[in-house]
Amino acid sequence: MKEIVFEVTQEADAGFVAEALGESIFTEADSWDELRNNVREAVTAFYFDSVAPSQIRLHLMRDEVLMAS
Repeated sequence: MKEIVFEVTQEADAGFVAEALGESIFTEADSWDELRNNVREAVTAFYFDSVAPSQIRLHLMRDEVLMAS
């Protein structure tokens, strides 16, 4: 596998949650930098006995609610 993709959402408390698409890998963090490190560690741990992907993509999903008027 060349790449693994994580769907990242920002929580109401400004923290982040990341979940891999197609794999059972999940992590969270209080900042973007911490999330990047946590994702790398989670991928390394998940693939400890097999070949890990060479790239990790973080796809930030963000919802914003605006008042109509």
